[in-house]
Formats: sequence, structure tokens, C-alpha cells
Amino acid sequence: MNKLLTIAIPTYNRAERLDKQLAWLAQAIIGFESDCEIFVSDNCSTDKTQEVIKKWQTNLSHITFKSSRNSENIGVMRNIIHCLKSAKTKYVWTIGDDDPIQDRAVPYVISKLKQHEDLSLLFLNFSGRNQITGEPVHPPTIVGNRWFDVDSEDGNGDGKAIFEHCFAKSVGAVIFLTASIYRTELVQRGLQIWQEAEKNWISLAYLAGYCAANGRVIVTKDTYVECIVGVSYWQKDPKSALLMQYKHQSEVVMKLGENGYSKQFCRKMIWKNFKEANLRVFLGALRRWPIFTLQIIVPFLTLVGMSVFEAATTREFKMVETSEQPAQNLGKYPG
Repeated sequence: MNKLLTIAIPTYNRAERLDKQLAWLAQAIIGFESDCEIFVSDNCSTDKTQEVIKKWQTNLSHITFKSSRNSENIGVMRNIIHCLKSAKTKYVWTIGDDDPIQDRAVPYVISKLKQHEDLSLLFLNFSGRNQITGEPVHPPTIVGNRWFDVDSEDGNGDGKAIFEHCFAKSVGAVIFLTASIYRTELVQRGLQIWQEAEKNWISLAYLAGYCAANGRVIVTKDTYVECIVGVSYWQKDPKSALLMQYKHQSEVVMKLGENGYSKQFCRKMIWKNFKEANLRVFLGALRRWPIFTLQIIVPFLTLVGMSVFEAATTREFKMVETSEQPAQNLGKYPG
């Protein structure tokens, strides 16, 4: 691992957006060419994606610029994970091909990675914007359009506690691809432990949690990225809402429990997931796919029941009821 950071872009049939993102990167990376390399994973695009990649490999011939093209469309999550597995540098930052990123993000990231040699996870704070209306979007649990409400710039907070707080506040925040920079050896080890992660649409939460449990974590106070809400890949699958609410979140929580997180925290998250699950999603799915829906919901309810029983028998039920994470050891909070 000679270079410090791989900036990877998974893409599929969005040649114009990829071209624009690489144009941004070509400017943002100036002065940091010796620290970074670029990697683009083309998920068997049928448009001009390969032409765009070749153009920028020529234009950026002074930078290490690697690419691969899958022989078939392997799905979004597998393509993202392919980017993470392909990195040979100390850190890997996988960005969306259409996510607006500030020019100052690259200098900031490089500076922090050099300053904290034992960093395991860096969360770039971000804002949200609705694709259709252009209005700001943020989780109901967060005040203002700043999705991470933790300020842990110095990297001295409790990594697990910081992740637990962020995960409990907003699942969407910890799975936003472009906001996360991982230590390569940790994220690849996490993928080796959970080889089925590519089948789970929120497995990036597990990867962030795994990294957070094994080193220092930074969450930026300032926003460096914008998340365009309403264009997520999973939203195109009609069964996505059911799977994410009643299967994928629970799978992630259980994997976190197997990799350093307390049973108490996992029970709390299972109960929170149950309370916040949208009943309309379940009823709509039950009407359209009754057998499939029951196959998903029965294991989920069994898990919820077991969590409540264990919490009650260990006198943790009041803790499970609350959705707030204690503030100690999380770092500074905005005023």
C-alpha cells in the first residue's frame, strides 16, 4: 500500500454524470496526485461509459487511474463492494458518480488521514436535498440539515459509542456511500467475515460499525457533501422497503452484535426498528406477495420477541424503550 487513498467510483449507464464527477475530481485532486489513486468500476454499462473512462485516463495520465468492467451487471451492492475489495491503498473512499462534493473535501480528507495514522473511519458530514423539489431534507431526529449531529474532529472519542449514536439517529446517514472513508484493511476484513454482505442493502452500516469498533473515528462538523434524496438504487425495487425494514436492518444489527457491539445495544436497535417500521409497507406487501412477506415478517417478529424477553428478564426494558444514546464519550456537540 504505497499510496494513501483510493477514490473509487462504481457506475452503471450514467456516462454524463461520471464525466462530470471525474471532471470535478481532476481539479480537486491537484496537489495530491502522489497521495491518491482513482478506480472506476463499470457495471457492464451499455452507454458511453468506457469512452468517458478512457478519456479521463488519458487526461489524468500523471495519476494512477485504474478501471475494471464487469462482464455482466452484478448489481449495485456487489459493484460497491468490488470497489472496496479492489483497493490497495491504506484508505478507500467510494463515491457516487452523481453526488455533489465540495472542492475542499479532498484536501481535508488527506490532511486528516495523515494527521491520524490509526484512523479507522472518517464520516464526512453532509446535507440532503430532494431531487424533485430541491428542498432540504433531513431525518426527523436531526435538527437542521446536517445529518451527523456529532462533532468528533479530533478522533479522540469512543469509536463504538460514536457509531452507536449515529446509527440510532439515522440509518440513512451511516449508509450514505460518499460520506464514508474506511481503513482498507478493516473494511476488507469486515467483508471477509460477512461474505453475504453484498445481498444486504444497508450492509454499509455494518462495515462502518466494524471499522468504528477497531480504531479511531472522525465525524466532521462541517458539511462536505450533498445527498440527493429520492434516487437511491434500492428504491427501484418494489420489495425494497419491506426487505430493508423487516430483514436487512435486523441482519446488520445481529452482525454488529457478533463483532464487538453489546447485546444491550443490539436489543435496543431491534426494538427501535420494530417501533419505527411502517405498517403500511407490511400490509401493502402482504397483499401483493403474501408468502414472501410472511417469510420475511415471521423471523423479524420472532427476533423482536426474543429481544424484548431478554431485555425484560435482565431488567433492561426501560433502556430498550428509549431511542437516545448517552452523550458521554461521543465528542463535541453543536450548540
